[in-house]
Amino acid sequence: MAFNLQTFKTRALSAVLFVIIMLAGLLWNFWTFALLFTIIHFGCWYEFIKLMAKIYKKNYLLHCAWGVIYITLPVLAMVNLRAFGLSFSQNGRMYELILPVVIIAAMWINDTMAYLVGSFIGRTPFSKISPKKTWEGTIGGALLCIIIIGVAAPSITGQNFIFSNYHWFIIAGICAFFGTAGDLLESKIKRMAGVKDSGSIMPGHGGFLDRFDSLLVAAPFVWLYLKLFVLQNAL
Repeated sequence: MAFNLQTFKTRALSAVLFVIIMLAGLLWNFWTFALLFTIIHFGCWYEFIKLMAKIYKKNYLLHCAWGVIYITLPVLAMVNLRAFGLSFSQNGRMYELILPVVIIAAMWINDTMAYLVGSFIGRTPFSKISPKKTWEGTIGGALLCIIIIGVAAPSITGQNFIFSNYHWFIIAGICAFFGTAGDLLESKIKRMAGVKDSGSIMPGHGGFLDRFDSLLVAAPFVWLYLKLFVLQNAL
């Protein structure tokens, strides 16, 4: 996938505006967090229903039912992680923000680094579902995601966080692996619907599903990992 400077500029500018809006919603307070994910939830549902209508025509409403698992449960998982963090915030540290912000940051890092690595050295196609993806970009994005999150998260949380630092590397790995799976799943849905993007809310990035496809699949698995192996009695 050749590097296109104009495409990168468009993606970068819209991404900056997107990050500002996301950070405001994530960090301001619980209500802006809830509002942000309410908008994401219904934005994804709106695009999902349109895609199902293109694919299944008259019977599309029946096929929309699995959107509860695909869209609603991941959003609830993120809200649950945010609410859970309130139980161990201390010494002025807003730990309730850590898990949701790290998951979203991991998605962005994995996606951005995969794009950059794939643009410069990508040669081997990763999947027919998404022809622009390469093995080099996918592996490079995942490794950089794991390293950056694994190193940065402990420096933010400090030594008194509720779980050991090595869990951040695992969480980042889960985000990278299942985030890529989420991207491929949405690409498959779009291919079946015969569309390039699920929507047009972000120039260069597409719609809600295009932007949150990785998060929708990764978030429940991060929640499950934390529930089963880290915070058995907390979530």
